This record gives sequence, structure tokens and C-alpha cells, in this order.
Amino acid sequence: MSNDFQSGSRSTYRAKRKKTNLILNSLIAIVLALIFFVAYTIFLSGDDKTSPKEEQTKTEANKASEKEDKNTEDKTAVEDKEKDTDSEESADEESEEASAPEQADESQAIITEGDGSSNVARTIENPAWKPVGTVQTGEHTPVYDSSSVDWQEMLKAISYATGLEQSNMTVYWLGRDKTTGTGSFSTVASKDKTQKYNVYLEWVDGEGWKPVKVEELSAIQ
Repeated sequence: MSNDFQSGSRSTYRAKRKKTNLILNSLIAIVLALIFFVAYTIFLSGDDKTSPKEEQTKTEANKASEKEDKNTEDKTAVEDKEKDTDSEESADEESEEASAPEQADESQAIITEGDGSSNVARTIENPAWKPVGTVQTGEHTPVYDSSSVDWQEMLKAISYATGLEQSNMTVYWLGRDKTTGTGSFSTVASKDKTQKYNVYLEWVDGEGWKPVKVEELSAIQ
């Protein structure tokens, strides 16, 4: 009977111990699950709980960045436009220089001083003068019409011979040179009338008008 009692006590003890271990293991599993859940909530879900102040700061920073990018783009566009304008102006200047004749060598000029009995202060003839070029083709007949190509080419030759810019030139007369019958004769002056000239031109086929003589005048008559 003593043996049966001891055997029953041991079985009861083991059953209680097994039950206790099961409870402890269950509690440990629950604690671990809670720890994992809390860690997940803190570390993985933290970005979704950004404070309103942080959101506002980010928004303002993004707006500032966008504004800076736009200002940079606008500045670049303006600089590109200025470069394009400079390139166009440079191309126009090069085109004008290419179409204009080279300045004649003044050292070759033959200068005759006036004798004081006429309005001519001095006469200049320069063998280095060249035709100014032309876009006209075929047989040439002088056209004394201010809207004609021939007129514009004559003005270019006059400017070339006198050094007066066309924008600073007043044309008092431009017509046929009666002394030759084939050339042209003009009287021009600067806008302020400090420079006054008679200019004689001749036509060179395929090359345009060429200055042959310039008379510096004392006054416009």
C-alpha cells in the first residue's frame, strides 16, 4: 500500500509540473509575440506617423527646391537667349563686313589742294579704290531711283570713298555725270555738314560702282 501511495504522488507531481511548464512556455511565446509586435510598430511603422510639423517642414523644403530649380531654368533660358542674340548680331556684322569692300590704301591717294578760286578745297584720286560689288547682272543702265538696287549700290560706293556712314549721310544730288556721260556724280554731306563732298563714280561690268574722284568742298552750294 505504501508503494501505491508513492507512485500516485509521483504521477500527480509530474502532471502538475508538466502543466506548469506548458503554462510557462505559453506565457513566453505570448511575451515574444508582444515584443515582436511592438518592435514592428516602432521601427517599421514609424515613417507613417511623422508629426505635422515635420510634414510642413518637408513640404516647405520641397517648394523651396522647386522654386530654386525653376529660377535656375529661367536664368538658363535667359542666358541661352542672350547667347543666341549675340550670335545673330555677330553673324550680321560678319555678313556686312564680308559684303563691304576693304578700306582703300590711303597712302596711294593723289591729293590736289584747291587754289581758293572755287568751292573745292582739295581733290582726292586713289588708284587703290575698287568696285564695291553688285548683285545686278546683264547689260547695265544707271537707275537714279532711291528705291532701286542701283541707287543703294551707288550709296555704298560713296560711303566707301568718303568714309561717311550711310546713316550719317545727306544726299543733295545723285545723277548722271555729264562730264563722262556714263558715270555718276553726287554731292553729299554729313548730318552736321562738317564734311562735304562731290563724288564721281564709274560702272565696272560685273563688279559694280567704283569711285574715281572725290572733291572735298568748302560749302554746299
